[in-house]
Amino acid sequence: MSSSVIARTRFSVLDRSRIRQGHSPAEALRDTVALAREAEALGYHRFWVSEHHGVPGVAGSAPTVLAAAVAAATRSIRVGTGGVMLPNHRPLVVAEQFGVLESLFPGRIDMGLGRSVGFTDGVRRALGRDKEDAEDFGAQLDELLGWFSGASPTGVRARPADGLRVPPFVLALGEGAAIAARAGLPLVIGDLRGRERLLRGVERYRAGFRPSPWAAEPYVVISGTVAVAGTEEAARRLLIPEAWSMAYARAHGTFPPLAPAEETEARSLTARERAAYDAQLAGQLAGTPDQVAHELEGVLKETGAAEVLVTTSGYDRTALLDSYRALAALFAPAP
Repeated sequence: MSSSVIARTRFSVLDRSRIRQGHSPAEALRDTVALAREAEALGYHRFWVSEHHGVPGVAGSAPTVLAAAVAAATRSIRVGTGGVMLPNHRPLVVAEQFGVLESLFPGRIDMGLGRSVGFTDGVRRALGRDKEDAEDFGAQLDELLGWFSGASPTGVRARPADGLRVPPFVLALGEGAAIAARAGLPLVIGDLRGRERLLRGVERYRAGFRPSPWAAEPYVVISGTVAVAGTEEAARRLLIPEAWSMAYARAHGTFPPLAPAEETEARSLTARERAAYDAQLAGQLAGTPDQVAHELEGVLKETGAAEVLVTTSGYDRTALLDSYRALAALFAPAP
């Protein structure tokens, strides 16, 4: 059962192109494009893709390339990145890539930007970056936005980005929220499990927000996992493969492909793995439509968010699509 709070909220999708055990990376990328078509048909507002490098369980390493494929396969849904990790790239190149996207698909492209660097030391070395590069995010962001307005530090013009308007978003927690506020940009913040940290970040963002040519007032997007099914058990089961994969990554430093839920449930976990696994499952928005609607209404009232970016992944593609359909019925119920 929907509510007025949910009905006036935008819902969007971030897909990480998760590789499934026994399936190829190419299948994961095609699954992303297929999910985008489904999301558009269901009435979701945006469809974003992510950036990961050297991760065995994720095929999405080139988000602007994948965004082009998604935009070409859809007609009206907004398409973007959640996000391009700006410390990994030169701002000029990022501006050029989004300029090309906006030129090909005018009025539909979003530029979601994050401040993370590579997942491991090896990936950071391969990218020619280190953890300290994230500290320059504010300056990198200013330079990137400058390329769209013709503010060049070298006299070079970013073609075809110069003069175009591609809405920028900052993906952040903690310090990143303050950077988004100072820059006057919309904020994407998560995850939904850490409610107190989420609320602190939103409050910090709103308190420090400065109006800019990109946004006259604060705009908050909360992101996280949402799973909807006929029973609470079925909804939780959808989350098991991703929870185990995240727990394994915490314990072993590598992020494996998603395995079937029944295989995960049969595993013997170490104490460290079990603790991480339980922590991943705790606090997720998962349950029946009524249960999820109740939880969503609560977090939306607490945060005042205008939009929810749903990041759910799962091995069972049928169950995942059913979840997105059930969630869509909450914010856009059929007449």
